Amino acid sequence: MQQPLISILIPFKNTQKFLSECLDSLITQTYTNWELLIIDDNSTDKSYNLVEEYANSDKRIKLFKNEGSGIIDALKLAFSKSKGDYITRMDSDDIMPTIKLETLLNNLKQHGKNYVATGLVSYFSAEGISDGYRKYEDWLNSLTTKGTNYSEIYKECVIPSPCWMISRENLVAIDAFNPVRYPEDYDLTFRFYQANYKVIACDKVLHQWRDYGTRASRTDANYAENSFIDIKLHYFLKLDYNSSQPLVIWGAGNKGKTIAKKLKALNIPFHWICDNPKKIGKHIYDVEMKPFQYLETLEHFQCIVSVANKEEQVIIRNYFFKLTKESMRDYFFFC
Repeated sequence: MQQPLISILIPFKNTQKFLSECLDSLITQTYTNWELLIIDDNSTDKSYNLVEEYANSDKRIKLFKNEGSGIIDALKLAFSKSKGDYITRMDSDDIMPTIKLETLLNNLKQHGKNYVATGLVSYFSAEGISDGYRKYEDWLNSLTTKGTNYSEIYKECVIPSPCWMISRENLVAIDAFNPVRYPEDYDLTFRFYQANYKVIACDKVLHQWRDYGTRASRTDANYAENSFIDIKLHYFLKLDYNSSQPLVIWGAGNKGKTIAKKLKALNIPFHWICDNPKKIGKHIYDVEMKPFQYLETLEHFQCIVSVANKEEQVIIRNYFFKLTKESMRDYFFFC
């Protein structure tokens, strides 16, 4: 019996330096029934020629030029050309461990429909990995090991864009790559969450994530912090916001102010609290800043926490615990 076909989607732009390592890691996968839909997103180096050589020697590799511009257009084109029963993404500058496709597919086959398979990630860089990226890797992997990714979805993208697999049927059901909303990987993750697709826990490293100075996630304006706040608020208001309960922002730093400004623009009322005595009692955007103990005067509330300091987040969590409040129902960490 023939094994299911996996469609791998790769947009690329000016990654000539890394493409061979990426493609070689795909070709050496233990699972061999795959097709690669690889899209040149207007490269100006020799990336296209390099991929063309691979495509000429391996009929599973299908090369196209982006008919539009940007990652979303490239993914739409790749998906439209795909025929696989299962869909996965890959970045053109990263590396697949040899068991990646086999492991993701086996996990999906074991669990059935309405599941997303993912795996642990490992950053690598010729210049060394920064402390920030190492902490992100540790945090992301701690969620994936338990399959609790959605529990912190408003903090950051909890499913790495180049390390997931899903059935075609389930991807089509959530509109695949059609929404034009950046960051596109975060948007897709929120749609997994909206559809209640369960994340399969995994304890294996299935993706080697390359970091370097000109990586798109570092340089593209679509991945700026404001884009992240926009998408967090969009899905919070759509999926988890209860308009019958008072909404509270905790924190008056830059992120707290950005969230407050956006809520004001949407005419959504909110209370504002912090633990900075210099700000308590002041009005920002015509909203009075109150001490955090103000929460105790509200029987039911939803609180967006914009405090980024990890030690303070632990204190805040303990405070909510004493108030018998639940994460992802009563309070939501946005950083």
